[in-house]
Amino acid sequence: MSKTILLTGGAGYIGSHTYVELKSAGYDVVIIDNFSNARPDVIDRLAQITDAPVTWHKGDVLDKAFLAKVFAQHAVDAVIHFAAKKAVGESVEKPLDYFETNCTGFSNILMAMQAAGVFNVVFSSTATVYGEPLSLPYTEDHRIAPVSPYAQSKVTCETLLRQLKDSDPRWNYGVLRYFNPAGAHDSALIGEDPNDIPNNLMPYIAKVATGELPHLNVFGDDYDTPDGTGVRDYIHVVDLARGHVQSVGKLLDDQDTHILNLGTGTGYSVFDMLRSYEKACGTTLPFKIGPRRAGDIDCFYADPASARDYLGFEATRGLDEMCQSSWNWVSRVRNS
Repeated sequence: MSKTILLTGGAGYIGSHTYVELKSAGYDVVIIDNFSNARPDVIDRLAQITDAPVTWHKGDVLDKAFLAKVFAQHAVDAVIHFAAKKAVGESVEKPLDYFETNCTGFSNILMAMQAAGVFNVVFSSTATVYGEPLSLPYTEDHRIAPVSPYAQSKVTCETLLRQLKDSDPRWNYGVLRYFNPAGAHDSALIGEDPNDIPNNLMPYIAKVATGELPHLNVFGDDYDTPDGTGVRDYIHVVDLARGHVQSVGKLLDDQDTHILNLGTGTGYSVFDMLRSYEKACGTTLPFKIGPRRAGDIDCFYADPASARDYLGFEATRGLDEMCQSSWNWVSRVRNS
């Protein structure tokens, strides 16, 4: 009998791609989402990709009665928790909102799981928990030093998981610290689709490429990097989704808790991505150099060895594939 995975925030960018990979791996999947940062028609597109109806419920992780109802309706074996706010800048302006959604929402999920006798959870965390690098690449034992309410909310949730397992050994968890997800599914039916001006580099460049934004703002060209722009570790969203499948499989098969980076170990600069996207869309894209943003650092990339050794996880897609798949996605959306 196949196992059932509950995806919170399963209609969002990473959640929707993880849904596809879970279905491909033979799991039954239930989505819950409040669609605050996802479009309702993604459900139809997931059905088209997987050639199967999607089981989903509209609701919020802050609604305890809703969560209890979902767990009563489905025999859930594990949860992958994506539902959260994720914009660093916004979190500085609205720290209470981030604590409520990210921390209280996660606590609600864990309470609903406990009441239902479900003790396996994969938690969507972030490499921003590490803060300023003491050394590179980031390893999982790097000092934890969050510098934004968003990062702090993820640290709070990671801490809660450790304390929960200390209190009850039935709990098993996988904490996955992402670097920078990018790209879209090969079908061009799902991809990153922010409701307003993007916070992340690739979707911003994509909107420049489609003419929705006039130019890319490059925040600083005097960093200690090969071309002067900031370097980050970008990972194709399909690779990232596969990492979740491997993580939840490890929990279900071995009941083995883990904390892992999901990245490539390769850093790409702002100009690297801009040039790759120009190749994908076939045109030169305008940009303007501006001052550095407060808090930005020179380089930020993962040591992926632990995920490779523990899960057998390895990113297989490079920057050109990320940019081409993104362009295929935004071109289809714009022309549909």
